[in-house]
Amino acid sequence: MATSLLLSNSLHPFPYFHKSKFNLGKGVEKFPYSNKPTIVRPFKIVVLDTPTGLVSYLNSGKVRLLAVGQKTEKNDTLVGEDSAEFDLSKQRISSWVYFAGVLGVVLFILNVVWIDNSTGFGKDFISAVSSLSQSHEVVMLTLTFIFALVHSGLASLRDKGEKLMGERAYRVLFAGVSLPLAVSTVVYFINHRYDGVQLWELQNVPWLHHVLWLTNFISFFFLYPSTFNLLEVAAVDKPKMHLWETGIMRITRHPQMVGQVMWCLAHTVWIGNSVTVAASVGLIGHHLFGVWNGDRRLAIRYGEDFEVVKSRTSVIPFAAIIEGRQKLPKDYYKEFIRLPYLTITALTLGAYFAHPLMQAASYGLRW
Repeated sequence: MATSLLLSNSLHPFPYFHKSKFNLGKGVEKFPYSNKPTIVRPFKIVVLDTPTGLVSYLNSGKVRLLAVGQKTEKNDTLVGEDSAEFDLSKQRISSWVYFAGVLGVVLFILNVVWIDNSTGFGKDFISAVSSLSQSHEVVMLTLTFIFALVHSGLASLRDKGEKLMGERAYRVLFAGVSLPLAVSTVVYFINHRYDGVQLWELQNVPWLHHVLWLTNFISFFFLYPSTFNLLEVAAVDKPKMHLWETGIMRITRHPQMVGQVMWCLAHTVWIGNSVTVAASVGLIGHHLFGVWNGDRRLAIRYGEDFEVVKSRTSVIPFAAIIEGRQKLPKDYYKEFIRLPYLTITALTLGAYFAHPLMQAASYGLRW
């Protein structure tokens, strides 16, 4: 529990301070009485669990009190960051113009170097992987494994890479390698999603389409919390490794994994063939590994702060809330009424209505 108090005669036994002071022990200093008054300033008191008794110490000009038997209401104070926060007054037009320019250049290069069949290497890459097996399922799993290996490998090397190259340069390298592999994997799935062995057919179930569409719709709220900071994604702002704690993080500490599982289950149930099963197995496996790897990297970067967040969140959705470890604020809903979440809603609805166009466009990328 963190509370700011303005000390006054009625709240503090030492209404006056003297310039001189004497040491009471390591990390503990006390000001004796004096007839000379001084200005009393507010400071923050933090109460934490400790087995050693009452300890007060000065830390960068701030006093913290740690008391035995007085537990914190951990949910009252965030040690992580507020996710999806978007303050329009802090946005610079020049940054977003730069972002649009970077995005245009990246898409142009991606098209020329990878997607375009006449100039890019994407078709050759798919052909090379496809030569390993005549099975679309094996090719699908292989493509997913290659992407997962590169993506997770570069993520694991982020700390060392950023020290060597800098945050922005490493982000460019990370995106420049991961994005083409992701495009190849997604396009291959789109082009071969109806191939393979048909395992079941449930399209005629009257209510199923609506349930699966709703599941897919909700999955996008879990899938993209790490891409809310678009200026960092494009390296316009210096990329950071964030310790998020609000919004969707209160429901699950690994929303991308949960969203991917929901997306895969919805598509697998609807399409019902072996290629979709292979794609789902590969993607879910990759994200389950990401749960372990992500926690490991956050623990290395944030130490005790991550342990606090971990103690009051859960991997399984709503588990920490049900167990009482995560106490939702009364105005929790306001953490979702923000531009990033509203944008996801609009784009997901737009993609749904544009789905036939997206489906037709995929054949232009057939490899």
